[in-house]
Amino acid sequence: MERQQQILTWLDEEGTLKVSELSRRLGVSEMTIYRDIQPLAEQGKLDRTSKGLARASRPAQYPGQCVYCGKGTNTRFAVQLIRTDNGVEHACCAHCALLRYGDIRGEVAQVICRDYLTDTTMGGRMASFLIGADVRLSCCEPQVLSFCSRSDAERFRSGFGGTVYSFEEAIPAIRIQMDGTGCHG
Repeated sequence: MERQQQILTWLDEEGTLKVSELSRRLGVSEMTIYRDIQPLAEQGKLDRTSKGLARASRPAQYPGQCVYCGKGTNTRFAVQLIRTDNGVEHACCAHCALLRYGDIRGEVAQVICRDYLTDTTMGGRMASFLIGADVRLSCCEPQVLSFCSRSDAERFRSGFGGTVYSFEEAIPAIRIQMDGTGCHG
């Protein structure tokens, strides 16, 4: 455990390190280093690169688990964040996807979500988002529903309440409503 923590500390300080260098510094075999880094890689704490080892560029995500809150992503409300490095992050709902996007904005090439009414796939940056409607989804709070058209979102809002936002407006609106609390619901 001490070696693993030391490896992570050095990676934080230096960016990348080769296994041979870690072996030399720690006075253990390269095989021991490989055994030490295996669980760290599985936990998403480091990446193996062409230059050696580096701190992970994104959080560990397990299949079917939200990258932001850890809930299941096997629902029609799930959203995908396509990263510029071609990685894909899955969020359980638009709420978590918007918060995650706000954290890694420059690393996201595309956001894919589904229209709440028609269940069709759409680009998230062009969507309208209804926050706080009186509909229980059994997901994160404040709830966020996505719509292809602003007029559909406004019509839905007139019956179920909430506020309609553009993609860029929705991110700070969620953060304000959460007021520092976690994704609950």
